[in-house]
Amino acid sequence: MQTMENSETQVLGVEDRLLEGVAQTAIVIGASLFVALCARFTLPLPFTPVPLTMQNFGVLLVGLSLGSRRAFLALVVYLAEGLAGMPVFNPAGPGGVAQLLGPTGGFLLAYPFVAGIAGWIYESGKRSFARAAGASLVAEVYLFAGGLSWLAILTHSFAQAVRFGLYWFIFAEVIKIMSAAAIASSWQRFHKAQP
Repeated sequence: MQTMENSETQVLGVEDRLLEGVAQTAIVIGASLFVALCARFTLPLPFTPVPLTMQNFGVLLVGLSLGSRRAFLALVVYLAEGLAGMPVFNPAGPGGVAQLLGPTGGFLLAYPFVAGIAGWIYESGKRSFARAAGASLVAEVYLFAGGLSWLAILTHSFAQAVRFGLYWFIFAEVIKIMSAAAIASSWQRFHKAQP
């Protein structure tokens, strides 16, 4: 009798783990598709090869919402989808490998780390708007370090990289940081209030 109960408990345990694994996989893939949706909101700028896009907002929100591990994985999946030819990158670029080798490649390749950093900082303390904004700011510094470094390699000029990839985006990035922080901290408060 006890052996039968043990085997039923083991089967239920396996089923629960399987369902949890499916749910986590769906969350990670859904997050990658959310970033792809954000990439659709793109404004090409005539004075730089780097477009203004909502991707960075999506990456920050995924990082703050999912935590470091799942967010990192979601953005790795996002890059894999793009490399496989899925139209997940901003539509202003050529897509696929060419997009990773182009002017926005440094930003794209930094995305998993940006999401991971934002998630790690936010989950490592009291989850508040200030912490979410600080986590997003640190993650954005990493993002622009990666993006500008790649642009400097392509243009052979750090000054040109800064002109192409920084000045035009500062105001928009502040808005994205504040928006992602506000949504993440509001969600945290709402989630805590639920019974």
